[in-house]
Amino acid sequence: MTETVLQKAREKLIFALDVPDADTALDLVDKLRDEVGLFKVGLELYLAQGPAVMQDLVNAALPAGIFLDLKLYDIPATVLGALSTIIHGVSLITLPSDLGPTGLKKIVDAAGSAFNILAVTVLTSTTAQDLHALGYDPKYAQDPTALVLLRAKLAQEAGCRGVVCSGREAAAVRQACGPKFLIVCPGIRPAWAKVPGDDQQRVVTPGEAIKNGADYVVVGRPIRQDPDPAAAARRVVAEIAAAMRE
Repeated sequence: MTETVLQKAREKLIFALDVPDADTALDLVDKLRDEVGLFKVGLELYLAQGPAVMQDLVNAALPAGIFLDLKLYDIPATVLGALSTIIHGVSLITLPSDLGPTGLKKIVDAAGSAFNILAVTVLTSTTAQDLHALGYDPKYAQDPTALVLLRAKLAQEAGCRGVVCSGREAAAVRQACGPKFLIVCPGIRPAWAKVPGDDQQRVVTPGEAIKNGADYVVVGRPIRQDPDPAAAARRVVAEIAAAMRE
């Protein structure tokens, strides 16, 4: 397998920095910055350390980038106020698709080219039973893919750069939204990884997600909990590269 293929595969791997302190996060960045394309900063680290940690992460992560996954959910004016506090150097940022087409469009239009905004469609921990309990129309509750597609199309029309969805729905989103629409897939579980107490439901392997059309796959615990995170990341990259070749 050529280094060019492996490099392209690395660029598709996002590592989730779901840790509670900056020292642990920066240690993982040091170990993995040459093994992954992006580092995902979520609620746990951001709320524990505050915005100040972001500049350190942006500087330390190079050549990898930063994906800020806060799923900012509020009225457009409040979300835009929050976005104005985020430093430059963040490659991707998430908003919930629940904001609706009007809210998403207002935010995307006002943010302009400052951020690549992704809309989160349906969390990978959400089940059909959850959607039934929340009162969704049966045609969406019984088939989460239908709900993901609805939200992906709304996000695209609102101007979002792409969406976050399960790898199970990636092929349908790719077909509906075209080749330039970014698809980021969390809930990735390599066949060799065991995650105790796993809360993910709609999961796929890295290779399956790539074959289904994902631009990026998000992997956290299977790498973070491995005794050698860098070696685990390289195993994931090899799976991605194999799927790309196929």
